[in-house]
Amino acid sequence: MDRFASMAAFVSAVETGSFAAAADALDCSAQLVGKHVRLLEEHLGVKLITRTTRRQSVTEIGRTFYERCRIILAEMEAAEALADESRAIPRGRIRVNAPVTFGAHELAPALPDYLTALPDVSIELTLADRVVDLVDEGHDIVFRIGPLADSALIAVPLKSYELTLCAAPAYLAAHGTPHRPEDLRAHQCLGFAYGGVSDRWTFEGPSGTVSVEVASRFSANNGQALLSAALAGLGIILQPAALVYGEIENGRLVPVLPEFVPPARPMHLLYAPDRRMTPKLRSFIDFTVGRFGRSTCLRA
Repeated sequence: MDRFASMAAFVSAVETGSFAAAADALDCSAQLVGKHVRLLEEHLGVKLITRTTRRQSVTEIGRTFYERCRIILAEMEAAEALADESRAIPRGRIRVNAPVTFGAHELAPALPDYLTALPDVSIELTLADRVVDLVDEGHDIVFRIGPLADSALIAVPLKSYELTLCAAPAYLAAHGTPHRPEDLRAHQCLGFAYGGVSDRWTFEGPSGTVSVEVASRFSANNGQALLSAALAGLGIILQPAALVYGEIENGRLVPVLPEFVPPARPMHLLYAPDRRMTPKLRSFIDFTVGRFGRSTCLRA
């Protein structure tokens, strides 16, 4: 017996008032509706509908069973709709916000692969190092680097954001090469004037964690500006590996204190818990996790 089909026939018979009307609604015969109801009654061992030649009435247990059947069928319909939606083709615009350096040097270069695979999706990417309000500013997805404040947002942890300490060969030739973090106090350290990493740099070394207060004649809230200053020989920078990797590869910058590792910063993808998980959002989250690190969802 297809119990869901029998429930549907019973619910329709109750709501329409007769087997014949239920048959019209379900596009089947009245005899089949009656068979489904009888099978349910035999299975349950109770009478659900009392019929005479002139009218039908729902029994007390039939009324209670009807209410439960309505809930079960509605849940089944919702589950099927969810499955249908998951098979739907992602389409539409996704508004994404990301920190400037990550967005420009890692996220933006990855997006052509996503957009090529899903031609019906478009991306509106904005870059900012301030903490944006996802809901008030109308973003679907926000990337955030650093510890998360408590919020109701859903946070998807991504791979940690690695930092690299480096300088131009000309600077080191003129000012000497530091051999331990404490030596940085005597050097020009180009500070990132945002996010709490401007004047105190922390490292994990052979003997544990070392934190050093540094000073600089030049600081900026933009990694590219600091990179330009470092390339000009103005000082030592502590910036994301993605920003300085190419310059280290071509020899314009060299790593400093390679045995002392700056702690990687946590990175998350955030979205609102009440945002319906459309195929376009699911596809973007899956792509991001695949490209930037596997994860599980948390509350931010």
